[in-house]
Amino acid sequence: MSNNNGIDWSSLWKKEDWWACWIGWFILLMAIAGWMPHAPKIAGWTTLSQAFPKGIGTLWTTIVLFIIMCVMTIIGAAFLKKDVKSYIPGFVVIFILTFIAMVIAKQKTIHYWGIPYVLWALAFGLIISNVFSVPNWMKASMMTEYFVKIGLVCMGATIMFSVVIKAGAVGMAQALLVVGAVWFFTYWICRKFGLSQRFSSIIATGNSICGVSASIAAGGAVMGDPKEVSYIVAWLMVCAVVLIIVMPPIAKWMDLPTNMAGAWIGGVIDNTGSVVAAGEIIGTKASIDAAAMVKMAQNVLIGFAAFFLALWATLSLERKEGMEAPSLSEVWYRFPKFIVGFLVASLIISFIVEPSMGTKAAKSIGKLCKSYRSWFFALCFVSIGLETRFKELLTVGGGRPAMAYWIGQIMNAFWTLLIVWILWSGTFFTPPILPD
Repeated sequence: MSNNNGIDWSSLWKKEDWWACWIGWFILLMAIAGWMPHAPKIAGWTTLSQAFPKGIGTLWTTIVLFIIMCVMTIIGAAFLKKDVKSYIPGFVVIFILTFIAMVIAKQKTIHYWGIPYVLWALAFGLIISNVFSVPNWMKASMMTEYFVKIGLVCMGATIMFSVVIKAGAVGMAQALLVVGAVWFFTYWICRKFGLSQRFSSIIATGNSICGVSASIAAGGAVMGDPKEVSYIVAWLMVCAVVLIIVMPPIAKWMDLPTNMAGAWIGGVIDNTGSVVAAGEIIGTKASIDAAAMVKMAQNVLIGFAAFFLALWATLSLERKEGMEAPSLSEVWYRFPKFIVGFLVASLIISFIVEPSMGTKAAKSIGKLCKSYRSWFFALCFVSIGLETRFKELLTVGGGRPAMAYWIGQIMNAFWTLLIVWILWSGTFFTPPILPD
């Protein structure tokens, strides 16, 4: 947030988005220098011993990875005012669950059926939070958005900028066509269910743009009730779980080309990490890239949406004497900075590393960054599971907010599929070619 004297430079070390950039860029630069350790090698297995081809070396590599990820994230957590003493033991548990999820996902039968590590990570978190209970000392380390944003910055190093440009125009066109229609429909249905204007706008923004980040931004913009923001965030997480499981098989049943399947997933699923996970279930690079590009295009709209919602709340809802309308600089301060991190990583790989070191080196560095991306995503999904309690989601508003949200989400799925067919099928336009 800007202050009265100009730029608030403290956001560079006080905001989660910026820390995601610093950590992601650090991983990339260390990988370029050849100083970033590789993630442990876990092989496909039928008997557990086959999972660790390097034997005890796998354990050592895993310990090194744990230390690196813990140190990197705890520095940011300290600046973000998290309880550092509680963060370390909580991170140990989350990392162990992540490692187990990685190993299970490599079991050959499980791998054959396409059940990825993120779903196992999510399942472990859900079991703990819904069957048992999450101890307070773990909560400081359950930084869902923090982990996924770092992973997304790392992901930028795996996508050449030429691909970003090719998919960017189509992705932005889809984002505008989807977000506008879904936002107004969801807002309308929420109002029909008797929800307040503020609550309706928070639900509509989360459903149409980018889940958790958008909901939080909208809640701040309209000065919404924090409990209502937390409520819709929980439903967004539950919905992401359902859609990760449901959408890839439906896409395969409809025989959608992988780029179309990815674009559909990217437009419907609200949380960015969930989008990439569902793209991975489809199983091709094209599906992951298309899903990520579409979701990134939608993410771009968060800052603009927050700005216009703040104007609307200030000038229409509040009308309180002396309240100032937000300045144009708020668009930048509410813009998700991890998107900047993603694009900068892609630019470095595309225009510095590849020309100077060659394509082979660029791909090798990208592969290393991808392995760190996978581990951060897994940490994110363990955290999502730990934060989600099903019982608490059915009591607010007699279930009316939940019904309104799901009706809006169903409309989102059908409308997005139509837009994807128009933009990505090749019937009307030439879609970007994303290699499998």
